Amino acid sequence: MQRRTFLMGTAAGAALVAAPTGGLLTGSAVAAPTVVGSPAELQAAIDRARPGDRIVVADGSYTIPPDSPLTIRNKRGTGRAPITIAAQSLGGVVLHGVHSFVLDTSSHITLSGFSFRQSGTLEIPESCSHIRLTRNDFQLADIEGVHWVMVRADDSKVDHNHFHGKSTLGIYLGVEGAGTEEMAQRVHVFRNYFSDHSFAGSNGGEPIRLGVSPRALSSAHAVVEYNLFERADGDPEAISVKSSDNTIRYNTVRDSLGGIVLRHGNRSRVEGNHLIGGTDGLRIYGDDHVIVNNYLAGLSGRALVIGSGSARDHLPGEPADARRGNDAPDRVLIAYNTLVNNAGTLSGESHRPHAPQDVTVADNLFVADSGELVSMANTVRFTWSGNIVWGAAPDGNIPAAGYTRIDPRTVTGHDGISRPAADSPVIDAGTLRRPPVTHDIDGNPRGRVRDVGAHEYSRRPPRHRPLSPADVGPRSR
Repeated sequence: MQRRTFLMGTAAGAALVAAPTGGLLTGSAVAAPTVVGSPAELQAAIDRARPGDRIVVADGSYTIPPDSPLTIRNKRGTGRAPITIAAQSLGGVVLHGVHSFVLDTSSHITLSGFSFRQSGTLEIPESCSHIRLTRNDFQLADIEGVHWVMVRADDSKVDHNHFHGKSTLGIYLGVEGAGTEEMAQRVHVFRNYFSDHSFAGSNGGEPIRLGVSPRALSSAHAVVEYNLFERADGDPEAISVKSSDNTIRYNTVRDSLGGIVLRHGNRSRVEGNHLIGGTDGLRIYGDDHVIVNNYLAGLSGRALVIGSGSARDHLPGEPADARRGNDAPDRVLIAYNTLVNNAGTLSGESHRPHAPQDVTVADNLFVADSGELVSMANTVRFTWSGNIVWGAAPDGNIPAAGYTRIDPRTVTGHDGISRPAADSPVIDAGTLRRPPVTHDIDGNPRGRVRDVGAHEYSRRPPRHRPLSPADVGPRSR
């Protein structure tokens, strides 16, 4: 590590006093930080740290020796007074080496503002909890098979970071847990920018992997929201869900190979996401999911796939090889989604023995000029109601009682999104009596009588729009 001088008592040191936890270097004054400029000083400050302490590392490029990583062990902040370790300025501290920080048996720790360039995985182990990674830049060494961040600690937060620039096998962010079957609980992933993963293989380059197949039946209660994915081409799955009871909402996937895939697990909710101008959209396996208020447009692949199963259901105690197979979708609700001008609109699969069953497809808007609007394989006890279809593409095998063919009369906004016009027939055409939505994808109230598709007609400006790079990452609000 290059030697840096103490800044205490200088103008630069005074400016650091104003830095809020996890935020930009502005704001009202807080307790004076400890400012360090060498690995020994930083380690000593960590060893002395108490709840509420803030340690600031002077800007510079630092190489952490492989035999003495920065160790955070048996350090416990509190919810009101975390221990914060921050760069002097956002991205101003560049960390090289095999590892940077190594955490163990610690809680309420925040790492903020660093540029991670190490060659080994940043591990957040199960012995920790309430660990926050915020406003960092992750571009680790581009080594085959290295995952960049792995979170196993309960109640962790990963927010306002930029993950970018990987071309080899390995994921940007993984969430797992203790042992081989458990999941970390209540991990919150939000306002991150995932971009430019260019691994050319068919599997193993996901930006986010939420679990793995042996953990599929474990509930994680993770929330993945308000993240932007651009040029996420390392895997067909930009968000790969392989655990149960998760929420994936208000994310934007743009110009990417990957989509949102419920690959393993049950009872997840996918709501309010924009998938625009890429290849794949949503793909569903597993039971009791809710898929509502999503907007999928301009995809060159399949927009929405209701999969088939190699097994009817995955069960506790089954062999590991069996768990890798696909669980047929059962009791899934697909409602209030808008699919516009995709190469494939709604489709199924026929290459596995177990067909999806007891699925409800209601009050969706399907518009396309190519392919079939609905191309399902075998289905069992499907309920179709209130869907509206339009375009030159043929209807396909959607049951006649489950849709109306009529021009939805939409208008395209400055953000490129098609929404209902004032005279659109989608208005008040919803059929579900007990829909699990209170607002639409824009954040507008649904009301008592709901519109078909992802948008409720409104003259108000949207609260939620497709995300741009300015909305996410280290310098966003």
